[in-house]
Amino acid sequence: MPYEQQAVGHQLLAGAENAATVTRPSKKVRRRRRLVALLLTLALFVTATVVGAQFLKPLLGNDKPADYPGPGTGQVKVSVVPGEGPVSVAAKLEDAKVVANADTFMAALSASGGTLSPGEYDFKQEMKNSDAVSVLLNEGQAKVMYFALSAGLRIDESLEAISEGSGLSLAQLKTLSNSPKQFGLTSKAKNLEGFLAPGEYRFPLGTTAKEILTKLVKSTQDELRAQGVTDAAKQYDVVTVASIVQAEGGQAEYKDVAGAIYNRLKPTNTETNGLIQSDATVTYGLGKKTFHIDEAEKADKSNPYNTYAIQGLPAGPIGSPGTTAIDAAAKPNNNDYLYWVTINLDTKETKFSKTLAEHNGYVEQYNAWCEANPGRCV
Repeated sequence: MPYEQQAVGHQLLAGAENAATVTRPSKKVRRRRRLVALLLTLALFVTATVVGAQFLKPLLGNDKPADYPGPGTGQVKVSVVPGEGPVSVAAKLEDAKVVANADTFMAALSASGGTLSPGEYDFKQEMKNSDAVSVLLNEGQAKVMYFALSAGLRIDESLEAISEGSGLSLAQLKTLSNSPKQFGLTSKAKNLEGFLAPGEYRFPLGTTAKEILTKLVKSTQDELRAQGVTDAAKQYDVVTVASIVQAEGGQAEYKDVAGAIYNRLKPTNTETNGLIQSDATVTYGLGKKTFHIDEAEKADKSNPYNTYAIQGLPAGPIGSPGTTAIDAAAKPNNNDYLYWVTINLDTKETKFSKTLAEHNGYVEQYNAWCEANPGRCV
């Protein structure tokens, strides 16, 4: 090969080597590029994870906030039934959109150290957990009128409980009660006895005595109408029977007690001649509470509630019956019973019979229970 060509070839080869040296990235550059690529890949992974989590949250139920900011709007009523636990109540509150998250509400309730009480509670929607807990624990009770009436309370006991819980004048409540016609009761009624529905009540501050009594009476009237009893005079008779049922029997036997009472009132009944013969009515008329009455008290016709001496229903109800007793009096069991006696005052077990001889045998069981439980049958 000529020299010139060798030189030229050498120059070309050198140029090529120089070019390779210029365009090939250094190790430092290559490391930087790999780092950038790694960061880009990581960023894409994080983005995909976030997007995927947002997509899966609704499916997994994890999209619920831990709490609402409060204070909430509107009004929602939620009931806590006897024996109901916090898990069930928390689920109710979340379903009603009172609280955002049942789990975090449960934690707040547990941390409060409070316990649940049966009743109907007024909440707002979208409340803070702490505020909802306060409602359940009656911590805001001072901000409302609150009272509770048990089934079987007599009118004076009910009015005293209302007065004490609401701060309203007992005299004013009695005056209103003694004018029952304005509440839609029959002219036979002398007061609101029997019509003040048992239950827990919360009224806003400033609610008047008449508004409160109207609400309680309406609850009883609504239950009667639900059972098909619409006439005012008929309502009064049904409540009278229901009040005796409430006082005389165990809840499981209410319908049978009501049936026996109506059997005694039938004109064709010659066994008891229209006499209900209820100790509870007699003691009501005497203004006392006892399980025993003597023969003189049974014979006293001056007592308008003496169903031993006076045929038919007593002068009126002898207490406030609950809805179960009202339903029983409105729709009693169709039976042939004429007698009943509660043989165990703890369990309220009640025995029924068609004849006096059979009934007397059950009375002996009651007497035996009383002997085994001193001080209970007074």
